[in-house]
Amino acid sequence: MHRPASAPRTGRPRSVAADAAILAATRAALVELGWSKLTLGDVATRAGVAKTTLYRRWAGKNELVVDAVAALFDELELPDRGSLAADIEGVVLQFAAILARPEAKSGLMAVLAESTRDDALRERIRASVVDRQKRLVLEGRTRAQARGELPAEEDPGSAARTADLIFDVVAGAVVHRTLVSAEPVDLEWARGFTRVLLLGLAGAAAAQNGPPGELPG
Repeated sequence: MHRPASAPRTGRPRSVAADAAILAATRAALVELGWSKLTLGDVATRAGVAKTTLYRRWAGKNELVVDAVAALFDELELPDRGSLAADIEGVVLQFAAILARPEAKSGLMAVLAESTRDDALRERIRASVVDRQKRLVLEGRTRAQARGELPAEEDPGSAARTADLIFDVVAGAVVHRTLVSAEPVDLEWARGFTRVLLLGLAGAAAAQNGPPGELPG
């Protein structure tokens, strides 16, 4: 049976360039004004777009700031540095450097505070920042398994839970060190943290594959 062609989509296509300009303007406003004084009108002026353009894309300031900060974390990469330890050290230092940027620091702290009473905002942070960056854990684990540094995990459910736990440990430690304790994340700290993380991974692998209670020598 012949089906009629679907009706063409109406409305103007979303502009990638406009989105990038808006997110960049949001980050600039965060640095200059801080979260409390930032307004969508100011962002629109900085980006050279109409306020209606912002309201078509974002429901309000919180959602806009989440996306502006999420774009910074999308810059994170996991270059192959030859070993799992070196890979972890590299991404930890990158992550800390992004968190130390004024726009990331003020934006992230503000939306996290707001999310304590806004479930939809908390879910947006999870989807836009947390879930998108879990790719780094999956990429690093796959690479380490190919090198023979980590055992393959046959149970997909167990593998997913392990990836979530690794991400939580890394992100939690770096966020606390950078934003809560306000201490530097330098190479020495990154190496110490990596040693602790790798000991934990080795212990978990031994518990999974070896006799109960046995740890690698």
